[in-house]
Amino acid sequence: MKIKDIIVPGFVLFVICLVTSVLLAVTNEVTAPKIAERQEQAAYEAMSLVLPDAKFDDESKITLNGVEYTYNIGKNDSGETVGYVFTTVSKGYGGDVKVMTGVNADGTVSAIETLELNETAGLGMKAAEQNFKDMFKGKSADIGVVSNGTPGENEIKALTGATITTNAVTDAVNTALSLYNEITGGAK
Repeated sequence: MKIKDIIVPGFVLFVICLVTSVLLAVTNEVTAPKIAERQEQAAYEAMSLVLPDAKFDDESKITLNGVEYTYNIGKNDSGETVGYVFTTVSKGYGGDVKVMTGVNADGTVSAIETLELNETAGLGMKAAEQNFKDMFKGKSADIGVVSNGTPGENEIKALTGATITTNAVTDAVNTALSLYNEITGGAK
């Protein structure tokens, strides 16, 4: 075996890797601004779903129990605060469950939107369905989960076969309500 038989293929592989890396870097440079713009647009659309008819201030940050969260203040055309939108994360059965929660100025949930949900198909993924998300509307702090029977005033009914997912979404919403209380001092 000659040294040429080792160096030539190694050099060819090096050139292929170099060209591929440069092409990937250029592609990333070209697409990164568009991806960021689309993510920002999707976030604004989700905020509009959870707190309709509001215009939003720039994103703010708050720390609760050592964790930093982002939120936006929603205002009406007169500049009055109509609510807040919080993005929170909780652990579900299949990984992180990321939820955007709209909280009215009176401290009740206006709506929720699941932003990230990797749960079991047919079970936990039902948390993305509108009838599940609607159960949170009008609820306030310390929302509970009921597996059997009829839920009370500040409770929701667990998804059949997906109690872990239901608890994860509920925990994320309860965190948003705690953040609301932290920002407003719990005033209703």
